[in-house]
This record gives sequence, C-alpha cells and structure tokens, in this order.
Amino acid sequence: MGRADPEEGHLPAPVKPPDGGWGWIVLLGCFVITGFSYAFPKAVSVYFKELMKDFHVGYSDTAWISSIMLAMLYGTGPVCSIMVNQFGCRPVMLIGGLLASSGMILASFTTNIIELYLTAGVLTGLGMALNFQPSLIMLGTYFDKRRPLANGLAAAGSPVFLSSLSPLGQVLLEKFGWRGGFLIMGGLLLNCCTCGAVMRPLDMGMKRKMEKAQDKYEAKEMLPIGGKSEEGISTTDGTKKAKKAKKKPKKGKKLLDFSIFSNRGFIIYTISKFILVLGLFVPPILLVNYAKDTGVPDTEAAFLLSIIGFIDIFARPACGMVAGLKWVRPHVAYLFSFAMLFNGLTDICSARASNYTGLVIFCVFFGISYGMVGALQFEVLMAIVGSQKFSSAIGLVLLIEAFAVLIGPPSAGRLVDALKNYEVIFYLAGSEVVLSALFLAMATYCCLNRGKKKEPPLEKNLSAGGGSDTEEAESDVQEAEEHSSDNHQPAHNTDNTVVAASEEANHVAEEQSGEGGGCPEGDGEVLARDGCNADQTVERDSF
Repeated sequence: MGRADPEEGHLPAPVKPPDGGWGWIVLLGCFVITGFSYAFPKAVSVYFKELMKDFHVGYSDTAWISSIMLAMLYGTGPVCSIMVNQFGCRPVMLIGGLLASSGMILASFTTNIIELYLTAGVLTGLGMALNFQPSLIMLGTYFDKRRPLANGLAAAGSPVFLSSLSPLGQVLLEKFGWRGGFLIMGGLLLNCCTCGAVMRPLDMGMKRKMEKAQDKYEAKEMLPIGGKSEEGISTTDGTKKAKKAKKKPKKGKKLLDFSIFSNRGFIIYTISKFILVLGLFVPPILLVNYAKDTGVPDTEAAFLLSIIGFIDIFARPACGMVAGLKWVRPHVAYLFSFAMLFNGLTDICSARASNYTGLVIFCVFFGISYGMVGALQFEVLMAIVGSQKFSSAIGLVLLIEAFAVLIGPPSAGRLVDALKNYEVIFYLAGSEVVLSALFLAMATYCCLNRGKKKEPPLEKNLSAGGGSDTEEAESDVQEAEEHSSDNHQPAHNTDNTVVAASEEANHVAEEQSGEGGGCPEGDGEVLARDGCNADQTVERDSF
C-alpha cells in the first residue's frame, strides 16, 4: 500500500505509558526488587561473626562477600542491558530470581570462604543485578507523568528492607544458625521471581489493537472500483496472510546502544555520578566506628544507622512528589544538584561533631539528603536519555559506578588507618559530593540549555513525524470520501455497503464487457452517476 509497516523493519508508534493501572503492580514489584538489591548485601553482615568462627578468617575476608555482591550489582550492568535488549525484562528477571535464590541456598552447604565468594557473592549478586536493572526499565515504561513519584516510591524499598532484613537475619541466626539463615534467606529471594512474573510488557496488548485497527482501515481503503474491484478486496484473514507472506527479515536489534555517548547530557550525568559515588557511601560506612571513637556506646552507635534509614523511608517518596510538580520537573537536574550539594555540606559540617547529639542531628540531615539523591538519580537519567535507550544507559552508568565504588570506600578506610582521623575523611567525602553537584549544575546550565534553544523539543518532533499507520490510513480514507463526494459518488462507510457496492459494480462491468463496450465518450456526466468515470481509473491505478 506504499505505507510504512512495523513488520518490515520500520519503528512502530511509541506506546503511551498508562501512568497507573497495572503500573502500580509493576511499581510494587520494583519496590521489592530495589529493597533486596540494596539492603541484602548489608543485611548479610549480620552473619559475619559466625562465619569468622567457623572458617577461621578475619573480618576483612568476610566483608568481601558484601563487596562482591555490590560489585556484581554494578559491574554487570552492560551484561544486563544486552540480555534485556535481546530477551526482554520478564525472562531476565525470572532467571535472575532463580540465580539469587540458588546462590544463597548453595551457600548454606559451603565448607570454606572461597565457596562463599562464588555462591553468596557471585551467584546471588548476579541474580540481583538481573532483577534490579530490568525492574527500573519496566518502571520507566509504565510511568511518564507520575514517573518521579514512582521512582521515589520504588527507591523507598531500600531503607524499608534494610530495617527489616537486618533484625530478621539476627533472629534466624539465633534460632537456626548461619546455615539455616542462609537457606531461609534464599527462599525469600524467590519472591524476585514473583516480581519478575508481573512485569508484563506494555506493548503486547497495544500491538494487537494496532493490528486490528490497521486491518480495518486497509479494508476501507480497498473500495470497489471498476471491473477489477474484486482483485483489490480481501478479508481481514487474507490481509494477515499476505502480510506474513511478504514479511521481510527484521533488522538485528542493537544489544548495547553506544550512541548514547553522543548525548552531552549523558556524558555530564556520568561524570557527575562517578564523582558522587566516590564520597557518597563513605560517611554511613564509617559512622558507627566514628561514633565509638568519640565515646558513644555500641548500642547507641548502631542506632544512628536506624535513624538514617527511618528518615530515608519518608524522604524518598516526598522528594519524588516534589520532582513531579509541573514547575519543578523541567528542572529536575538542578533539584538533583541541590540534593547532592545538601548531602556534601552535611558531611562537611558534621566533621567536627564530638557528641551524640551532634551525630543525631547529622543523621537526620544526612537521611533527608541521602533520600533525595536516591529518589532522583534514576529519574534524571530517564529524563536525559528517554525510555527507549534507558536499558543501555543504566547498564553503562552502573559499570562506571562500579569502579567508583571499588575506589571510594576502600581508599577512605586506608586513610583512616594511616591518619587515625575521621575528620579529614568526612571533609574529603563531602568535598567530592559538593564537586559533583557543582559540576552537574554548571555543565547543565552552560552546555545543555544552549543546545535546547537550538534544537526542537523531542515531543514535537514525534508528534510531527511519528504518526502511526492507522492514523495515516484514516486520513487517506477521509480524503477519498471527500474526493468522491465532489464527483457525485456515494460514500461507502460500512463493510456491508462495501461488499454490496462491489457486487453491483462487478455485475455492471460484466454486462458492459459482454456488449463489447466500455464507457462511451461524451456521456461522462451521466455515466458518472452509474459508477464509471475517469477518477475511478486513477484511484484504482494508485492502489
């Protein structure tokens, strides 16, 4: 028909996110996945003392279990992107849930620390990575207008699960030992498979509706014209068979889209995020030991992390709601910069806290700023690259962050051992976070805002040139009807009328061909009412 067909290698019309409906179930699944991904590596630390006794190793040896989990979560980002682009989110998440669960179950039968690294570290970490990234991709697919709020609610899963899994792990350790605790925790990770099962692809139902609409409009286009009208009429089944027969091989889809590096916004975001991660995780890691060195009792020192987690639970959804406001969302990158600046200044101002009250105040402000950063980090990335390239973008960003995670906290620990001074570490970590905030704000203002004035908005481009096939077919049918009404031809709007008109036209054509004549010259005005004019020949040739 001379029109772009989605099945012939052309891109289909983008599916509009529903911003609700089944998306709330997807949000719940993303909430659970985020909680397991970020909280599980920290909750496992409850078992470290028992592991040290059974395997006769030091604390640094057992700490590598959590480090390997986090390294797999961040470092396997490109692998997750490739698998999502190749197989889709749901199959990848189901496989990831099985891997995460099997890793903890196998870890309960290990006999040395190396086996723990391979099972609880590598296998479980890989499984959680295969769940975390696809869940964020599905969240961006189902939400658009409410996406900031959805990201904030999903990010709240991290502090909620951290405050739940750690006490649960302590109870399991006391009743069943670390082996029984690992076994039960492995069973809990099977819930990741349930979360993966609800990640229904959004374009499945929409694609079926588009195909039905396309067939309907194509049937309307094939109006009976002249003696050969029966050749242009086909049923819906016939149209589908013809499509399948003429179907061309699809072009291979990119497994990892490196073209996002041509996006200046993505480059700015990546550099800023790398600098941020260098210092973001240092204060909460060193906070408990810092409090103990200032004379705070052990129980009160551990409670400081609970304060951060409790504030974080409410800060993330609240920040998501603020980011979703109409006058804030276009400037969400600056809000993210403010959150990082707030966090960095909190670290710097708390460096000289010498009593428990000062540390509690630090934890309150750190929890607010940390929650804001957690709620906005992926929302800003989605706004920069869009949902179509988000699967590749997040994989590459997580890979780059993996290097920062391996550099920042270990370097801070070595500086503490060398200087025996936590104040310098807090100054350094805060300065890195402030630097990332200033870089993101200044680069966004200087580089991106000027480019936006020259380039037309993406939504206008899509609306101007991204019309679907059904819309084109509908407009063509309307033009044909208007044209036919100008030439005194009756309009055919229903399928029954089309079929009846085609039979009548065929009957007239057979009678005229039997008499050996076509349309006599000079009687065009009269014969036009009988359905035989030059316009019909032109329309038939155009088909």
